[in-house]
Amino acid sequence: MDFYVILGVDRAASLSDVKRAYRRLARKHHPDINPGDPESEAFFLRVTEAYETLMDPERRQDYDEHGGRRPGPSVGAVRDVEFEGFDFSGPAASGESASTFGDLFADVFARSAVARLSDSSPGGIDLHVPLRLGFEDAMRGGAHEVTLTRVVRCDACRGTGARLVAEGRCAGCAGSGQSRWTRGHMVFSRQCAECGGSGRRRHRPCGVCRAEGMVSRTEAVDVPVPSGITDGARLRLAGQGSTSRRGGTAGDLTITVTVEPHPLFRREGDDLHLAVPVAVHEAALGVRAEVPTVGGRASVRIPPGTQSGQRFRLRGRGAPSPGGGASGDLVITVRIVLPQVIDERSKELMRELGRLNTEDVRAELLR
Repeated sequence: MDFYVILGVDRAASLSDVKRAYRRLARKHHPDINPGDPESEAFFLRVTEAYETLMDPERRQDYDEHGGRRPGPSVGAVRDVEFEGFDFSGPAASGESASTFGDLFADVFARSAVARLSDSSPGGIDLHVPLRLGFEDAMRGGAHEVTLTRVVRCDACRGTGARLVAEGRCAGCAGSGQSRWTRGHMVFSRQCAECGGSGRRRHRPCGVCRAEGMVSRTEAVDVPVPSGITDGARLRLAGQGSTSRRGGTAGDLTITVTVEPHPLFRREGDDLHLAVPVAVHEAALGVRAEVPTVGGRASVRIPPGTQSGQRFRLRGRGAPSPGGGASGDLVITVRIVLPQVIDERSKELMRELGRLNTEDVRAELLR
């Protein structure tokens, strides 16, 4: 990602703007503030990398012109930093380019954090994506595709960040094998990170990954979904996440499943509930009715005298168990439907039925 975008500054930003942006992000994403959060740690590495590049005029110019960056200091280089003394041969920088003790400690703070994270941070970053399924798809299970963008090893340089070239003098240290920089009148040096202190280079930064050894890639991943998966369930695919640093292993991919509701079935655990309409005469005389299930149709016997709200259970005709156990049951609730009495003959039959059945169905309400 673009260093200016990472810091949230304009390309014409001053050194003071870059410093302020870095300190703001460091206070929010530093690993000491977010312990155990690999994503914050990985982002803090990129923030520090962007800060070091844009604060160095030479590296910033190279970045602006070529879109790449010179490799930052390695862990070993950070540990081998030496204080060479003071240089009073010229005036210290003034204005917004002047260095203070605060800047010095901020620089040491950033470099030590990079070194510690490079040694101890997890090998990868976990990714999280949603997967929406229809009710029938959730019952059947099978492979379903999700699209995600993740960071993977660069194939062009095999994750090294460098390509072999003819040997020549290292441009980063002019063949000296040492890199020097100042903070005010204080002078520091370390082994050149670009040539490892040899003064010679046999590699050039990989243009595909900009010497990072990793690239972003958008691709489709097949997710195996177990039959009967429930709404809100999470699936985890090991090694399908992003790589946080060169040579590290990939994190995991977590998929959160959303199952759309069904117009007829209501799920409770592995049991499915279904309301079945039954005519008055069917409830009185009994009937064998066909009902839908997740696996087709089934026949259920409604005995004579069935009341509205009465329940019947079909064993094993509910939702498949995601854990591989026995399927749940289909619970049928009877809903008696009254006929639309519009002709005189039907009305007379209903009156006769009332004369034959004189029981007061509301008697219990008045006790």
